[in-house]
Amino acid sequence: MPQSQQSHRKDEHVSLAEKYFHGEQANTFDQVRIRHDALPETAVADVNLATTVGQWHWNSPLYIEAMTGGSRRTGELNARLGRIAAACGLPIATGSQSVAIKDPQVAPSFATMRANNPSGLIFGNLGAGHPLTAAQTAIAMLKADAIEVHLNVVQEIVMPEGDRDFHWLANIHQLIQSLSVPVIVKEVGFGISRPTMHQLYQAGVRYLDLGGHGGTNFVDIENRRRADRDMAYLHDFGLTTVESLLSVQHHPDDLTILAAGGVRQPLDVLKALMLGADAVGMAGTVLHALLHHTDDEVIAMLTAWQSQLKRLFALIGVTSVDQFKDQRIQEKILLSPELVNYKQSIRD
Repeated sequence: MPQSQQSHRKDEHVSLAEKYFHGEQANTFDQVRIRHDALPETAVADVNLATTVGQWHWNSPLYIEAMTGGSRRTGELNARLGRIAAACGLPIATGSQSVAIKDPQVAPSFATMRANNPSGLIFGNLGAGHPLTAAQTAIAMLKADAIEVHLNVVQEIVMPEGDRDFHWLANIHQLIQSLSVPVIVKEVGFGISRPTMHQLYQAGVRYLDLGGHGGTNFVDIENRRRADRDMAYLHDFGLTTVESLLSVQHHPDDLTILAAGGVRQPLDVLKALMLGADAVGMAGTVLHALLHHTDDEVIAMLTAWQSQLKRLFALIGVTSVDQFKDQRIQEKILLSPELVNYKQSIRD
């Protein structure tokens, strides 16, 4: 596979994502606490993690979020990710396929995920400005079950060679109307506000991935690639995953909410579910494990997450994902004063 400038950029993204990875770094999940009730009246054996996410039935409310693709090295990572997702029974998204639309020679670095996960649930991934023909190509490349259409204005603004035109809403509407698979609209680490949720819903979006601040930070990554590195002031720009979840509470019943960004441990997954997520994604944590451990070790880690999640459900008196909609469970959430103030400030 030839190494183009775009392929080199994909390798840079992986290296810089790892460079800036801080697994235990504090984020706003730490500003969410759970009231402990010492008589949960549950048993771990009674917990069932299986859940309905939109039109799909998942074994657990977890998925592996988009990471990479577009070069020889990232193709090897996607092959491993495909095997890992298959072994764990987890849905998985590939990284942005934009590079393969421009250079079809790198398409195998994405297709290898499907080759190693022939019957799994796989999501393609493309920027929101791409036309229908590109989206169809991306779906065919992976035999994808859905496609993530990502919103990445902040990343593009900082990226030296990034886009500068962000008229995307009409195109998103056309993709939803024309594609044969579901469209998941997602942010890439800067969150979704309530007004944005309304705009997207009116455009036909029924799957929304919040992609909040707190995990992989594309300002840090793209600013590092700038010769003068002069846009570091945007490091904290955007809404966190927790703020985004608070923003989209009381959403339409037919809108599926996926939450990713800064998920470091099973407790973060539990908190996201309590705050209204239908499922929770992990990217940076999985990528870090992938770069430092064998496939079997990453599978063991993700299997342990699923096992621990069952225990955490029992800890708070929950035996199924549906019970997170129960007001009595939601009342266990304790927010920091900062998050209380933020929640009170939310306007349509």
